[in-house]
Amino acid sequence: MIGDKAAVLSLDGGDPKTVRVGQKWSGITVISVGKDSATVEIDGKRRVLQRGMHYRGAASSPGRESVTLAADPRGHFFADGAVNGVQVRFVVDTGATLVSLPRRDAERLGIDWRSGKPATSRTANGIASVYLVKLDVVRIGGIELRNVDALVHEGAGLDQALLGMSFLNRVQMQRDGQMMILIRRF
Repeated sequence: MIGDKAAVLSLDGGDPKTVRVGQKWSGITVISVGKDSATVEIDGKRRVLQRGMHYRGAASSPGRESVTLAADPRGHFFADGAVNGVQVRFVVDTGATLVSLPRRDAERLGIDWRSGKPATSRTANGIASVYLVKLDVVRIGGIELRNVDALVHEGAGLDQALLGMSFLNRVQMQRDGQMMILIRRF
């Protein structure tokens, strides 16, 4: 989003294009732009796209589900997803060995994290007390993975859920400038 004047769009993984409100580009008309979303018209239908969200007009091929993420102004990739059917906002973190959740997110998700295996983890903030757990289902866009290893951080220090390598190793990652495409491997 560029204020309330324009949205940065990418079509089919192509180069990002700045499109002003009222402007039409490749069959997409930008109707309005908010702080974290843009209303667009595609094929005569209005859609509200959140920052980093993608819209797919046709279904992806079986077994090859994908999602396209856009970098935020600082270059971070955020992914709106779900754990066990409950919404979670992740930051993509290839430096995190496992999907990692702050305790407050784990509790909100109904995860019995204290039943997990207690451990310690070396983080950018130092050593942290964690619990190893197994997440039944993690979904990002159309990609749904089952039995994903995760850590729940018991104390302070982790404020954001991390989409770590226990998820990312099971997808193909393609980076193209400000866009990242995740494609399910198997």
